[in-house]
Amino acid sequence: MTTKSESQRLVLVTGGAGFIGSHLVDALVGAGLRVRVIDNFETSTRQYLNRAAELVEADIRDASSIGDAFDGVDTVFHVAALPRIPLSIAKPVETHMTNVVGTLNVLIAARDRKVRRVVFSGSSSVYGEQAKMPLVETMTPNPLNPYALQKYVGEQYARMFHRLFAMQTITLRYFGVYGPRMPSEGSYVLAVAAFLKARREGRPLEIFGDGEQTRDFTNVSDVVSANMLAMDCEIAFADGRAVNIGRGENVSVNRIAAMIGGPTIHREGRAGDMRDTLADRMEAERVLGWRPKVSIEEGIAELLKG
Repeated sequence: MTTKSESQRLVLVTGGAGFIGSHLVDALVGAGLRVRVIDNFETSTRQYLNRAAELVEADIRDASSIGDAFDGVDTVFHVAALPRIPLSIAKPVETHMTNVVGTLNVLIAARDRKVRRVVFSGSSSVYGEQAKMPLVETMTPNPLNPYALQKYVGEQYARMFHRLFAMQTITLRYFGVYGPRMPSEGSYVLAVAAFLKARREGRPLEIFGDGEQTRDFTNVSDVVSANMLAMDCEIAFADGRAVNIGRGENVSVNRIAAMIGGPTIHREGRAGDMRDTLADRMEAERVLGWRPKVSIEEGIAELLKG
């Protein structure tokens, strides 16, 4: 634990105006911390940026533009990314520059400015296809697409910086994060967001493949709580390890469509996608003391009200 009082403690959130990042910033501000945000607003929006946070408008792909933002920082939450599997297949170089080079730039800046801890936003996509469920951290990753590979490389860099420079790092492997503010524009959005948008616009819900593929959907509020716990978990656990952050229950895409309601149409399945995801969350409970609180039914009901 840091000896600084919460009002003096400075934390940095990359991508702090994005979907997950903005929710995290709100929680950190609410906890009384000083918060600094790095964002280039390429995939985020200014209206989500908490006005109590200090903004550094910069791009993590440009190391020279972000270094000073790490001065005096206790903890970095590296949330910034170009997510979505189809986007990485269509634009592997562009996504590599953000997800790999950007992550390396963040780690170097944190090392050079003596940041205490880096919490890296990882992805369950690193598992790829596995012989059995649930997915547990001891499994050998099997990335099926550029995004999954890029996030795995980010994990490995975080682990390496712990080994080489004794930096405290921990990766949180997110499973199907959804909730308010999730992106709903473009062709690379999460199924939940795409279904909600189609329903609002009176269009059929588009299901890729047979719809029986399953996902372990995790509410953004639960992901935020995991980050807050990772900030101060025991130093022995900030050793570069990866920890699953998933509810531990999976539901089919067809069931999600039924919860949201409306007619559906089926499209051809997409390449490079995992058939099923299901988190083993025993390590998250052991390391972070984390347990998810929001069920998929409660989360969808909240979104339908909005």
